[in-house]
Amino acid sequence: MKAISITRTRHRLLPDATRVLAKPFLPGEEILLPGQSRAHLLMERVLTIPEARVADLNAEVLQRFDGRHRDFTEILERQFDAVASYVDGRDRISAARRQLIGAYFTHEYSIEAAALFNPSIVLAPDQNGLPAGSIRFVMSLRAVGEGHLSSIEFRTGVLDADGGMNIDGVGPHLVGGQRSPPPRFYKRYFAAKLSELGAINELSTGVLERLDARFTLDELEASLSALQIHGPPAAIWFETTKIIRVLASSNYVTTFPADSQLSERVIFPAGPNETRGMEDARFVLFTDIDGSTKYYATYTAYDGFSILPQLIETDDFVRFTISTLNGAAAQNKGMALFPRTIDGKYFMLSRKDRENLHLSTSSDVHQWDDVAELYRPQQPWELLQIGNCGSPIETEAGWLVLTHGVGPMRRYAIGALLLDLKDPHRVLGHLPCPLIEPAEDEREGYVPNVAYTCGAIVHAGHLVVPYGFSDSGVAIASVGVPDLLEALLSGGSTD
Repeated sequence: MKAISITRTRHRLLPDATRVLAKPFLPGEEILLPGQSRAHLLMERVLTIPEARVADLNAEVLQRFDGRHRDFTEILERQFDAVASYVDGRDRISAARRQLIGAYFTHEYSIEAAALFNPSIVLAPDQNGLPAGSIRFVMSLRAVGEGHLSSIEFRTGVLDADGGMNIDGVGPHLVGGQRSPPPRFYKRYFAAKLSELGAINELSTGVLERLDARFTLDELEASLSALQIHGPPAAIWFETTKIIRVLASSNYVTTFPADSQLSERVIFPAGPNETRGMEDARFVLFTDIDGSTKYYATYTAYDGFSILPQLIETDDFVRFTISTLNGAAAQNKGMALFPRTIDGKYFMLSRKDRENLHLSTSSDVHQWDDVAELYRPQQPWELLQIGNCGSPIETEAGWLVLTHGVGPMRRYAIGALLLDLKDPHRVLGHLPCPLIEPAEDEREGYVPNVAYTCGAIVHAGHLVVPYGFSDSGVAIASVGVPDLLEALLSGGSTD
């Protein structure tokens, strides 16, 4: 039985507190006597500042922060527009005061202040201008800042013909995406999710009946208004209306400046289900039956109380469509999409019961109902729970699935399974011991004793695995694919 050789590279990606994002800020909206919110009171105070003083204060803000952000004055103007409803006669307000108001309702957020970890890696959309045998990649990362709030950021780089890695430097300024509603909602998905949320009743049915099979946000609001005017008393329709609006807000599009570097773009929580974070994105380059490609990513939305699996779609890493996943199988953390259909069906790994690996199939990438158990923890290092570590990778021997197992002292390690190419419900082999464990110099961190990845890539005969260590930083490991496949089929070990 041949041992598997694991090579760790010199690369380290560590949190950098200087990477700051200018994001909207609203003071706590608790109501103060005689009833005004803190935002209203703040606006009143800013409006009393003499105009001569406004210019000096605004110049001071620009001097301190302009160089730290891309198009800083545009950010301030945009944030003023977001709170302009608090102002009477906004047209009479000077440009300097508008920007100063915007500054009071903006704050810097250090997206990596606490941690940077749990990467996934995919082939980049643009492969032009590379030496023979080299590929360009995109790596996603989970960044954690103040309040344990998670966002999604990116790195780029190149793997050369020999498997060597070069990671590009990051751009000078972080940029947030511009949020907008999707062009249209699909009524069948919307109704399915309302049913899962226990919100299908006479009122919501009445709202949906007024809508076409595909509808806009304005059309949804018009239907809600009709319900409010002609329907039952407010106390009855209030809760249903709230759930409908929350669901609509959980589906959105976020778009970045096309001339920004990918390493500058941050997908920051923007939906109500992710107010406390977007966790562990598993990106995959998906190839459709007709040969066309698209990037998908599953991630966990967290609102501080419950978790919800959601889906990201993009063609270019500039425009991202965010949507809810529906169905009985779309539960809990750790969903990972296969990179193509099998016999016309989508396949998804999941951990429906939070302890065991499951496999789900569907004819619709947004709706997941059919689910079956795939693999239970068997080895001591994974007995607490097992889950996937990213989308399966197609090899000539089968679907290669990286797993994470949790053992004594809540220690996380990375393992591997091999599934049949034609019928992924069949497990062809599994490693009896971990493939990657936290090294001694990787054990300390935000969450100690963890090795975890959200996706790997095969290049030049090697499986390249970027992984998070102890929820603090990112390291890179490389494994020979032939050796790994041989071990999986024979029950091998690692060294």
